[in-house]
Amino acid sequence: MKFNCIQIEAVSKRYKGAAQDSLKKVSLTIQTGDVYGILGPNGAGKTTLISILCGIIEASDGHIVYRDKNEEVNFKGIQPKIGFVPQEYALYQELTPVQNLEYFGALYNLSKEKIAERTTEILAVLGLSRVANDRIETFSGGMKRRVNLAIGIIHEPSILFLDEPTVGVDVQSKVAILKFLNQLNQAGTTIIYTSHHLSEAQDFCNRIALIDQGEIIMNGDIDTLLSTHTAKDLKALFIQFTGEEYRD
Repeated sequence: MKFNCIQIEAVSKRYKGAAQDSLKKVSLTIQTGDVYGILGPNGAGKTTLISILCGIIEASDGHIVYRDKNEEVNFKGIQPKIGFVPQEYALYQELTPVQNLEYFGALYNLSKEKIAERTTEILAVLGLSRVANDRIETFSGGMKRRVNLAIGIIHEPSILFLDEPTVGVDVQSKVAILKFLNQLNQAGTTIIYTSHHLSEAQDFCNRIALIDQGEIIMNGDIDTLLSTHTAKDLKALFIQFTGEEYRD
């Protein structure tokens, strides 16, 4: 049974010294079990919104309600259940995958036994067992991306935020990452995801929000949105509502 996992109510953000808001009264509801895509052009506010939801930065205005087992909890209560995989590598490249997972697992207060168990499991699923004790600085971009993902899920989060999780990786790595993420979702993990790869988003997400210039243009079930706006795919819908002009 689904219930509201995150309710975003009129959230705005203006950075210090900025002339205008980066987010303007954004309101969304994300349900448990969703793969929810937050899509938009460069500078639309996607990363800002995810950063607020993860507690990395504070909103200037508005309110966010988190629920666990359909009971409202504050951010400190939900934070241990949140995983975040940023677009930039959030790992120590001079260390090995095992050493990184030991370090980040300890930050989540996992026992040594649990860290060892999760490390073996995750590295096997992500095809990294054979390089588990190699320095990450020698890895390809796709391998680093998979380690980045492993770190974000070491503590088995129930809510996972992904900011461009497949950017800059080869086709094989992309397929492997998305297959694994689908397995996580089917096991109950709620996923909030940003990407510029619209065909990937259409296959991966069940619901989306289209954001431009800090405002939500539309949101809802992908098939319903495509049907309502007579768009053949997500790319056509995106261009229809955001235009074809260059974005910085």
